[in-house]
Amino acid sequence: MAKELGSSSAEGDRGLLVHAYVDGELDVASALRAKEQIEGDPRLGAELAAISALQGKLRDTFLREPVPLTLRSRITKAAGTQRSWGRPTWMAMAASILMAAVLSGSSTWLVLRSPAGDQIRGEVVDSHMRALLSQRPTDVESSERHTVKPWFNTRLPTAPRVVDLSSDGFPLIGARIDVVGGSPVPTLVYGRRLHVISLTAVPDGTKLASGSSSDSVRGFNLLSWIDGDTRFWAASDLNTRELEAFAKLFRSSSSG
Repeated sequence: MAKELGSSSAEGDRGLLVHAYVDGELDVASALRAKEQIEGDPRLGAELAAISALQGKLRDTFLREPVPLTLRSRITKAAGTQRSWGRPTWMAMAASILMAAVLSGSSTWLVLRSPAGDQIRGEVVDSHMRALLSQRPTDVESSERHTVKPWFNTRLPTAPRVVDLSSDGFPLIGARIDVVGGSPVPTLVYGRRLHVISLTAVPDGTKLASGSSSDSVRGFNLLSWIDGDTRFWAASDLNTRELEAFAKLFRSSSSG
């Protein structure tokens, strides 16, 4: 987007841009600029918090429901997929594209949105990608766990356990705060040769914390596990074997 948050544009445009940032509609470069300006402008920060709270309320209120059979039948008929012979017409192809757009428009059709677990996977990987494209993948750069945890404590209600895995080949690089499910969450950042591992801690016991133990999203490996009241998500382009080794080391190490 050509416009930037904090410009002299109308308040309505500022609000739309904050919405676009929260909904993940900005490209990576624009999202990074938006993040920097939101962090530097209390008004934009307050607006982001309000939007995130509203989204959380909507997710809790409007549960995912199956598509009614009558609607599915009408869409199928409009798309021309009931025909068993002949080549599809241009109109049928256009209807198919329209159907795909409707089914993928989660921000418009709440009842057709993807499960919360899928949303969290995507947001964790998006945060990891944005960090890789920024000048540095951390908000605070430190290999000292006694520096990282107090940094979290001054910014979030709870901080994850921080462990030093440098002797095992996974040095602590630092930490940052990401937005997952509309809420700020802590992310630890570790290294492995030239690779970066983002380890995000999401409070468990909510819909947002559901998910599988192993997955691959947009070319990045993703592992998740539960530790007490927290579900950890480890995202990296590191191969699965080494990422699993990292997870095993982290889970077996004492907290810092």
